[in-house]
Amino acid sequence: MDIVHNKEKLAQYREKAAFLVSQMTLEEKVSQTLYASPAIARLGIKAYNWWNEALHGVARSGTATVFPQAIALAATFDEDLLEQVGCAVSTEARAKFMMQQKHKDSDIYKGLTFWSPNVNIFRDPRWGRGHETFGEDPYLSGRLGVRYIQGLQGHDEHYLKAAACAKHFAVHSGPESLRHTFNAAVSEQDLRETYLPAFEACVKEAGVEAVMGAYNCLNGEPCCASRRLLQEILRTEWGFQGHVVSDCWAIHDIHDGHQITSGVLESAALAMNHGCDLNCGTSFHFLVQAVQQGLVAEQRLDEAVTALLTTRIKLGVLDEQCSHPYDQIPYSAVDSSEMVRLNRKAAERSVVLLKNRNQILPLKKENLHTIGVIGPNADNRKALIGNYEGTASRYVTVLEGIQDYVGEKIRVLYSMGCHLYKDRTSSLAQANDREAEVRAVCEESDVVIAVMGLDATLEGEEGDVGNEYGSGDKPDLKLPGLQHQMIRIAKESGKPVILILLTGSAMAVSWEEQHVDAIVQGWYPGAQGGHAIARVLFGDVNPQGKLPVTFYRTSEELPDFEDYSMKGRTYRYLEHEPLFPFGYGLSYTTYTCRNLRLYQTDGLTPQGLDVSVEVENSGLREGTETVQIYIGAPGTDAPHPQLKGIRKVRLRPGECREIRFHLEWEAFLLYDEDGKRRLRTGTYCIYAGGQQPDERSRQLTGMDVAHLEMEVYFPQKSIEMNDQK
Repeated sequence: MDIVHNKEKLAQYREKAAFLVSQMTLEEKVSQTLYASPAIARLGIKAYNWWNEALHGVARSGTATVFPQAIALAATFDEDLLEQVGCAVSTEARAKFMMQQKHKDSDIYKGLTFWSPNVNIFRDPRWGRGHETFGEDPYLSGRLGVRYIQGLQGHDEHYLKAAACAKHFAVHSGPESLRHTFNAAVSEQDLRETYLPAFEACVKEAGVEAVMGAYNCLNGEPCCASRRLLQEILRTEWGFQGHVVSDCWAIHDIHDGHQITSGVLESAALAMNHGCDLNCGTSFHFLVQAVQQGLVAEQRLDEAVTALLTTRIKLGVLDEQCSHPYDQIPYSAVDSSEMVRLNRKAAERSVVLLKNRNQILPLKKENLHTIGVIGPNADNRKALIGNYEGTASRYVTVLEGIQDYVGEKIRVLYSMGCHLYKDRTSSLAQANDREAEVRAVCEESDVVIAVMGLDATLEGEEGDVGNEYGSGDKPDLKLPGLQHQMIRIAKESGKPVILILLTGSAMAVSWEEQHVDAIVQGWYPGAQGGHAIARVLFGDVNPQGKLPVTFYRTSEELPDFEDYSMKGRTYRYLEHEPLFPFGYGLSYTTYTCRNLRLYQTDGLTPQGLDVSVEVENSGLREGTETVQIYIGAPGTDAPHPQLKGIRKVRLRPGECREIRFHLEWEAFLLYDEDGKRRLRTGTYCIYAGGQQPDERSRQLTGMDVAHLEMEVYFPQKSIEMNDQK
């Protein structure tokens, strides 16, 4: 599938690109395979820098809306919202691009080819880059990735609004310190069941324009030069028609890190021959020599450059300005009031309420005289933005959001409490230098709001973090530094304590789950995060977020970080009771799901299955429930019931609606050890509700999910026929 779906127009683009390539010298062709592609004036080709980022907003090129980090957007479980955010990002991208072109600025981060989204699976909570992803589940990652790409690329029949890129292909999730040398050893079953589905959806459904190869090797083959990944799976099996880009300087790793080749010349040749078209780095300079020595056929080089020029033609950025539908977007669209409203909405919907003892939340202003706010993330702008971020014109921290919300009628006392991870806030001070201040704030306050967690200086990409942790990965799941001690001091004050976690990953907060009064997972909520969290705390917004990752009790129960087997990982293969399960999140109201039933009497067919469920707001407040469909397959070796459907449903108190889901045939298939999809004979269980069908979710919510059982039997012939669809 290609997002530019007018076949005649697409053929014209490719013909034009091929004609231009036919007029280039070898050196000119090679120059176009580098991320900083120079102009070829005699052919009317302008200089273009391919490197740009849009993980949660236009990044690294000045003012732009900083939306919540990707993991926060994933917590919304809201496909429509993801497309709205993607559309807003590409609107700002077009507006900024036209401004930059007008002023002859074609520097890095100034193009329309965005190396986003990251649809890797958040396999291990210690991975520093996990907050760039949409979580641990292949289905959720695929659905949100598809819609974000559709928002970025637009729906015009002839042109791309921007070009998205699914990364990092494939099987990439740490450790960061080993990524240039690491070989991910993965079974065919885990590869197909877990690591590839989101990429496949991005290619087949969203028509993503680009795919980025990963740094690591997969089963001994470097991902940026993998015949299996780039040719056999991506292009032949999935029919990918776009271009492949290497991760930055990953081709250099082929010889220097993985030691697959003897030097840069062989690495460049291997990557080009196996399907990499564009080099983020400088290794492809050696393709001139590689072609001259017969290591790369010039026809293969022509194919790569043709694909790259086709992308630029689709974007309308190859020639002087053409009649492009997106060129009329004004610069005033950037950072507009509409963007601020969407940003705040996204942040509000991403908040996950993890605990709410005795309904202490929402807070009531009329009952409060003084609020204590403590913690290193309370007034930390870095804890709003995550990584790969733009520059907001205004940042609203949690402290500022609360202050703005309550105004002058309620006193807000503040103490940083402690450094984010060190034992003192000043190098000249003694350890624990803010404890007395924390105690004073708690003594004077009616309620204490403790804002703790991490920021992207602690968890992130190798080379981007600035602390003592190993290359951006977490050493464990504990709150760093003195944060836990500050929470205990707040609890000792006898005042109600509300813990707000600003992190991009799951933390082991078992003591806090037992002792504090409320826990709110705020993620890295974007530039408007403080306003959004304040509105949740005081009840203007009813929380609706759900966890896109499992919160474990301790890192000791996790498999080895370097073990890429899925056994014991994520909700689908978990062997221990979680602290907070995937799919979990409380509300200020309650919902009931019942009467789950089949729509057709003949059960599962190759066309799939329709089910319906009644959803009722059984509480006293209006709210939005995230109805989740899980399918459990027969067999003791089957994964736990897996997410296969999501729907957001807004309901007034007492309102009940029937929601219908279509479940594809593929939702019932599992991969065997050979990587073949099979339909199992036996009893399938289908579940519908606002949570997983697991015991821990039942304990936390006091609610169960609707379920039905269905016997499935297909002759082997039917299975084989439909497995070849």
